[in-house]
This record gives sequence, C-alpha cells and structure tokens, in this order.
Amino acid sequence: MPRDARELVALLDLETIDDNLFRGAVQESRLPRVFGGQVAAQALVAAQRTVDPAYAVHSLHSYFLQPGDTTTPIIYDAEPLRDGRSFATRRVLARQHGRPIFALTADFHRPEPGREHQSRMPDAPPPQECLDPTTMLREGDRSWEEFEVADLRYVGSSHDLLPPDPEHPGRQRLWLRVREQLPEDPFLHVAAFTYLSDMSLMGAALSPHGLRLGSRGTLVASLDHAVWFHRPFRADQWWLYDQVSPAAQGGRGLVNAQVFTPDGTLVASVAQEALLRPVEKETT
Repeated sequence: MPRDARELVALLDLETIDDNLFRGAVQESRLPRVFGGQVAAQALVAAQRTVDPAYAVHSLHSYFLQPGDTTTPIIYDAEPLRDGRSFATRRVLARQHGRPIFALTADFHRPEPGREHQSRMPDAPPPQECLDPTTMLREGDRSWEEFEVADLRYVGSSHDLLPPDPEHPGRQRLWLRVREQLPEDPFLHVAAFTYLSDMSLMGAALSPHGLRLGSRGTLVASLDHAVWFHRPFRADQWWLYDQVSPAAQGGRGLVNAQVFTPDGTLVASVAQEALLRPVEKETT
C-alpha cells in the first residue's frame, strides 16, 4: 500500500502489455486482501488509457468479485464498448491467477456547457478544528500505516459528535485528501480520489448500531462501488466526505456520499453497498 504521494503515483502508472491490456503493481501489505480503492483506481486508469484525451470520465460503476491477492500483479483487460461523438464507454475486467476479481464500467464525456444546480454543503468545522483519528489508530493498529498517503480529519457520525437526525439515522462526515502534493495531471487527481473514495464509507452504516470500522463482531467487505464526477477538483486539497446510510438489511448496508470542496462546491457523488455480516463472538 502506498505510504506517500510518490508511491501512489507509481501504483497508478500501469504497464501496457498489449492492446487494451495492462498490468498493475501491488505492494507488500499487512491487509488480508488488496484494498478495493486500489483495484478501482487502477481499473479506471486502464479504461482511460484507451480513450481519446478529449473525453473526461463522468462516472464509474463496479463490483468486487473476489478478494485480491496482495502478492501478485493484477491484469486489467479494457474492452471498448462505445466511441460516440459525446460519450465513450469502457468495460474493464481485473484478473489474478486467471480468475476475475473486479469488474468496472466507466463512461467518459466530451465536456460541454449545460444547466447547473447542486445540493448545499452541510455545516462542518474546518479540518484544522477536527480530530485526527490516525494518531489514535496508529497506536493500536499498525495496519493503518498502510494508509499514510491519506490525510483525514473526523467531523463526526451518528454515534458521536453529530447532532441527532431522526430522518437519517446512519451518518458519517469527515475531511479527506492525499497528504502530499500530486502532479498537475487532472486525471491523476480523479484516479487518486477514486483510490481514497473506498475509505471509511461503511462507517456510516455501522454508526446507528454504535459500531465503527474495525469493531469486533461484524464482517465488512465492499460489494460494489460507484462514483459520479461532477466537476474537476484536486485530490490533494481538502474535500468533505458527507456520508449517509439510508438502509441496512439482510447482512448488507448501503451508503450514499457527497463530496464538497471547502468553498461548498459539490464535485462528486459516491455510492457503495457492503457486506455487514454479524459474526458470533468466539467462545472459550
């Protein structure tokens, strides 16, 4: 897992091994499987490599099929589905050991003018006034060192710090950014955001139950992941990740999230469903 911006950029720089076929590196990890944000970001890079640069990605939809092996490179097979005057579509299948582990469909749009509106940014203190939970996490869990590339400030959740909201029992809000400055390439910021967008989401679905990510008693695993990119922004500058879980049922939880820059501009939306399976306590 990348510990700084330089390692993240290297991780996102895929090797071309044939037409529409790419190889993505993995790094040593204490995690039991490849981080989902890494596979999503690398698959998006593979899709973008096959598209005219005049088109910008506006959405991706993906499914996590199998846990990724942290010791083996990932092969990304990008299939062109459409090359139109306004839109281009790509489907990417990620494989390890000959089996699919992740599937992504990404759509690209040639920029054009249009009508505009957006939701209002929720109230949140600036990141400088919020908690840095990583200091506490590092003390108790060395696996957090693998996410050193991320700078995070915790605003609150339904479990703590946020005021009660009966209409939205599952909420979590935090500031996030890549810790160090990235190169100027706009797509690199899109890919880096995609990498970080898989962090923390299920905390919103756990919060109504008095739980956090890492709490014992619940198995958490991402099932799918979708992102809509509304406006360009920098992944290495603060963005507010406002997360709401409208439902959890049958061992699954859904989270919808909006992404705002500090000036209140809505730049992206994210949705994810994950496995939230209760695990029986071990008996002695």
